[in-house]
Amino acid sequence: MNAHFFLLSSHVPVERLSWIEECLKFFFVQLYPETLIHKKTSESSILSFFMTGDALYSLEDPETLQVWNIILSFTPVRIVCDRQELDLRGIGIGPLRMKYPDQVIDTNSPGADGKPSFWKDLARAARQSKPPLPGTAGWFQTGSPYMHRSAWHGISFLASALEERLSAELYAYLDGVHLGHHSQRPADAENIGEGLTALSEQATSAGLGFLALACGHCATARGYSTWDDGQGTVISSCTIRPFKIRDLNQMIERFMLPHTILSPDAGALHIRKQNAALSFDRAEKTNKVPPVTILITKHPYSTETVFGAVSFAVACAHAGILTRVIFLENGIYAVTGNHRAPPGSAVYNIQDVINAVAGKENLHFFAFTPSFQKRGITKEKSLNAVLDIGYPGLGKIFFYPPGNVHADHQRVLVF
Repeated sequence: MNAHFFLLSSHVPVERLSWIEECLKFFFVQLYPETLIHKKTSESSILSFFMTGDALYSLEDPETLQVWNIILSFTPVRIVCDRQELDLRGIGIGPLRMKYPDQVIDTNSPGADGKPSFWKDLARAARQSKPPLPGTAGWFQTGSPYMHRSAWHGISFLASALEERLSAELYAYLDGVHLGHHSQRPADAENIGEGLTALSEQATSAGLGFLALACGHCATARGYSTWDDGQGTVISSCTIRPFKIRDLNQMIERFMLPHTILSPDAGALHIRKQNAALSFDRAEKTNKVPPVTILITKHPYSTETVFGAVSFAVACAHAGILTRVIFLENGIYAVTGNHRAPPGSAVYNIQDVINAVAGKENLHFFAFTPSFQKRGITKEKSLNAVLDIGYPGLGKIFFYPPGNVHADHQRVLVF
């Protein structure tokens, strides 16, 4: 994996595409200015967007299509669409395809069943070593099965990874822990439990590894019970066999390894090492662990998403992973206004949480000023640990190497 790529599967608002556009302008002007003068010929794309699910609607919506046209004016950018999802949703991208025939891809490689497989294309992009060398690919899932199509997307990606001779790992967090519940019997959807069992069997028959870890804290909150068998093995009576409920730190240990980890909306950004200026932050100690950048885009309190994102960031930083948390889009409501929980309430105050963990090693908080400006609000003055950044700052975090980090790429997870 030597190029940058993003996976987009959720709704893509104009605001998100706009900051992506501005970051790409920064990227090409600062790192690849030659591409602004010379047209791409036969060289491979520098940055790819793999698109499936609701994200595909942005390719025909007039508002977002206007921004995509600007993004595709950078010739090293390409879009790879999920052909089956285009057909399912009746989305036509013919005009865009005609305008950018070398950059907009609406066909996929054949999978093991001979049918077009978007996920095979993505697994190949995620591969970090040349075949037939073994490797690993991971999927981070926070949404519940059946209500969210992303659960099956994760199964599909990991199955394609196994076909590419990559060991497969699933990390279930927040509502993602429901993927492993036993006795699933959906009448009108793919069976996620059976899909996980099939992954385990596929990996065994291919001589590859398969690991499915669920966060113990999240599982306990949702009524999943575990016990120790007396020999150091943690057992759960309410999950399928391949699914393991473990302490969050065991999941974080997998993030210490160099393989690609994706989620429903995620990025894997290559860290440029030659002739590259450093970003404005750094890890406390020199290491080779891929940094984790968490984009918080949701309102606080209505769901567990924001608190879960911050908690996950704290766990990563505690393990020694350089971790950036960026509040943007509707996520900035977590850092605006003075939040006050009722006395004695069990409801957490996200601002108190931020202040409590501020200053920890390897943990940096940022707030995206254009998101404030769009909404006519400002950051809460007491949150001194949350630094303001604009488009150049976001571009530096994405594309400049951080100090003391010698990894090949950084992981971007969207919450």
